[in-house]
Amino acid sequence: MSDFSKTILITGGAGFIGSHVVRLFVNKYPGYRIVNLDALTYAGNLENLVDVQSAPNYIFEKGDITDEARMQQLFDLYGFDGVIHLAAESHVDRSILDPLQFVRTNVLGTVNLLNVARKSWNGKFAGKRFYHVSTDEVYGSLGETGFFTEQTAYDPRSPYSASKASSDHFVMAYFHTYHLPVVMSNCSNNYGSHHFPEKLIPLMINNIKNKKPLPVYGKGENVRDWLWVNDHARAIDVIYHQGKDGEKYNVGGFNEWKNIDLVHLLCTIMDKKLNRQPGESASLITYVTDRPGHDLRYAIDATRLNRELGWTPSLQFEEGLEKTVDWYLANEEWINHVTSGDYKKYYEALYDQR
Repeated sequence: MSDFSKTILITGGAGFIGSHVVRLFVNKYPGYRIVNLDALTYAGNLENLVDVQSAPNYIFEKGDITDEARMQQLFDLYGFDGVIHLAAESHVDRSILDPLQFVRTNVLGTVNLLNVARKSWNGKFAGKRFYHVSTDEVYGSLGETGFFTEQTAYDPRSPYSASKASSDHFVMAYFHTYHLPVVMSNCSNNYGSHHFPEKLIPLMINNIKNKKPLPVYGKGENVRDWLWVNDHARAIDVIYHQGKDGEKYNVGGFNEWKNIDLVHLLCTIMDKKLNRQPGESASLITYVTDRPGHDLRYAIDATRLNRELGWTPSLQFEEGLEKTVDWYLANEEWINHVTSGDYKKYYEALYDQR
């Protein structure tokens, strides 16, 4: 018998959002045993979790969610009470180059986890929960008005969003077919510390700092709803503990920005932080050919999550963005490790893999 009241598997826990969720659960719930599973591909970085790696209720396991034998081994070893499933390929540009990798990880990996959970729990679902974390991109593209709600029909436009939409449908199918206790959330764009620098905000911060061109797709008219990653982690905590089986919850920041306006705001913040002349960083903006199937606008209606579970974002965007910039400027070594690939050596040194 474990000394812990619950054992929770968090997949993709070394990634951007996952590391914030792991940190929150490890620190907030010392009575829970948190097992972080990550394949440590390009976006998984254990340096994201140095502050909790020695916590008595934290365990890291390397593994791939598509590996059925490995997943069954972990379920047998730890007897998981819950799964918070964040492991996914998530970069749209990469999905355009290699759609099959997104099918393997996001669809087959999710179904593999569902199968192992169903087999391991064997109909004894009391106190069990499978929480699937998804994206607002499954809903497709909005015009200039309107919002995505939990009832919005799926209309994915990229291989990435199509793979996430498929995984969402499988999760709900396992609820209806097998009565597996599932809950799901669909979140808007996240920003914050420890974000792999191919994504918009960390890419721009890094390029501004190094006076490199700031590539903006098309005319920068695409609109996204932005949420501070720590607030997303808080939402996941609330949904895991209070959400209803078979339900989905939209998570958003009520915070829409055109890409070009966001880049200009970042340039203004960075000019002040780096003691540059106003407009100096904005001169680096370079417009590039738009990505294929680029959705014009996403906007999440998170009213249900607020009304039913009491969650609301804690930070205004400008404040969160300033905190984010401060973190990247103060953690140059982390960025250098990630951009050079040296972060992978951290795992080898820590766990002495041979």
